[in-house]
Amino acid sequence: MINPPRRSLLLGAAAAAFCGGRARAAAPIRIGVLTEMSGPYAEDSGHGSVVAARLAVADFQRTQPGLAVDLIAGDAQTRPDVACALARSWFDRDGVDLIIDVPVSNCALAVATVTRERDKAAIFNTSTSDLTGKACSPNHVQWAYDTYALAGSTARALLQEGGDTWFMIQADYTFGAVLAAEAAAVITAGGGKVLGTVKHPFPGSADFSSYLLAAQASGAKVIGFANAGTDAANCVKQAGEFGLTQSGVRLATLQCLLPQIHGMGIEAAQGLYNTESFYWDLNDGTRAFAARWAKENGGNQPSMIHAGCYAGVRHYLGAVAAIGPDAARASGAAAVAQMKRMPAADPLFGPGRIREDGRKIHDMHLFRVKTPAAARGPWDLYDLVATTPGEQAFRPLAAGGCPFVHA
Repeated sequence: MINPPRRSLLLGAAAAAFCGGRARAAAPIRIGVLTEMSGPYAEDSGHGSVVAARLAVADFQRTQPGLAVDLIAGDAQTRPDVACALARSWFDRDGVDLIIDVPVSNCALAVATVTRERDKAAIFNTSTSDLTGKACSPNHVQWAYDTYALAGSTARALLQEGGDTWFMIQADYTFGAVLAAEAAAVITAGGGKVLGTVKHPFPGSADFSSYLLAAQASGAKVIGFANAGTDAANCVKQAGEFGLTQSGVRLATLQCLLPQIHGMGIEAAQGLYNTESFYWDLNDGTRAFAARWAKENGGNQPSMIHAGCYAGVRHYLGAVAAIGPDAARASGAAAVAQMKRMPAADPLFGPGRIREDGRKIHDMHLFRVKTPAAARGPWDLYDLVATTPGEQAFRPLAAGGCPFVHA
């Protein structure tokens, strides 16, 4: 077994001091933020996820000061073996009751297995819809988004705007194939057509010119990028260099988070369509949370993963208060079952619920990146184009294949 980084416990001590500043009960509820502190996912999650969870604990304890809560954090390093080692250590040695975040899909799938084996609880903010399909479990919830909602909501909304012909540029591995397939299913069902698909190597692609030229030659109204991270950013930047947006073609990313759009720069990303479940400037509730979060993150703005950590912790703690901390510590499945029984409305995601398969249901929003002239500041990036209601945005329960659910 890989030994977990000791710094996870040091972070926990600091977080515990923040969450009360007083003597703790013998057996507090312990929450572990298992995240990505370095590498390509650090800006989307990382330290910002720890801050979001800490804010949630502090806010909950203002209304429930009698519930003792400790917070620890660790770095999965984008490695399933490290994620599993930390999860086992936290559950077996450190008394962790809930793991939250785990933004990398293969790490989340591995941690889900450990969580069920130990009868603990987990809330994931990652993309694979398998977490509520063949890998579903009564011990976990998937909160902020998944591949089905991102690809499907983007395709559905653009179809309604007249974007009925598409060309896909797809990363050549499972994640890219899933994104492209889920978008194509919605496009076809809605009367549209996918005129072509090209696959680029993953990892290692840097020059996307040939793929963009093929997309342009197809005459498609929408070019969909079924990739993420650096690949998506490079596609968008190079599409701008080709003048595709200016020619009237719509560019749509099927998974791209706000920090990545910010990193591209508004000049390159202007006109890009992107679906997210949360945006910091969406309403008064999102702005209030973002203002507090930004104070601890250098004035940056939170991603939907950060919002999912805040909302998920608040909802879990509400469930713990409802069934009692002893019952929640004894069975993570019991805590998750209570989460499903409770309405899941909050100021960051709006009205919602947790479905039988563990899928958090809430609205998904299609945004278009503003022009540089329209932006009022470095993080004023999105205009809202359309909202897909939660019950339509996520895969139907009967279609997921969750083995413990009979839809």
